[in-house]
Amino acid sequence: MEMNHEFHVTYFEADCGRIRTEIFDTSAEAERFISRRLACEDDWAIVDAVAVRQEQVAA
Repeated sequence: MEMNHEFHVTYFEADCGRIRTEIFDTSAEAERFISRRLACEDDWAIVDAVAVRQEQVAA
């Protein structure tokens, strides 16, 4: 079994007062998302690398 990672971005947008989560395949995608999304000094984001099990199918 192979382990891959996906990147969960949990972020807070102060203008609407909501906490949300988005999932990305790479850390670079997660970082780009954060740089576009966070506009206010009260906004914040956390990136978690989550191990995901990939089942390999025999051909």
